[in-house]
Amino acid sequence: MHDMDMDRFDLAILVALQRDGALTNAALSGIVSLSPSQCSRRRSALERAGVIEGYSARLSAAKLGFGLRAVIRVNLSSHGQRKEGDFARFIATQPQIRSAFSVSGDADYVLDVQVRDLEAFADFVHRHLLPHPQVSQVRSEIVLKTLKDDRGIMPG
Repeated sequence: MHDMDMDRFDLAILVALQRDGALTNAALSGIVSLSPSQCSRRRSALERAGVIEGYSARLSAAKLGFGLRAVIRVNLSSHGQRKEGDFARFIATQPQIRSAFSVSGDADYVLDVQVRDLEAFADFVHRHLLPHPQVSQVRSEIVLKTLKDDRGIMPG
């Protein structure tokens, strides 16, 4: 399903579910002005098409004791599909890395890292990231204040 196949009801369903993925079809019905059965059918079609990839709960990092967030820019010492695949596998095994992006510009990768404190951050950088054989340079920025952290998208 491409965005051209979606109508305003599908878009309204996506916006509502992005705000609260636990909405029942009855609750969704009241928000988007369709019957619960129509909401169910459309929701299922959006899931089958892969437009809705899944549902999850947003957790409070601070309340769970993860008080430090950092953005790390990484440069690799050499490139090639195999070497970048090795680095991608490394990233997948590191739970501190919440998001990772291959980017254009002066870095090869940008990592979003969430840890308990500065000591845990230093441990991650010095014991895991810097020793990786493909890593040539690491530049870190500690997040002082989060101004916006909306992980959703605005369909439509």
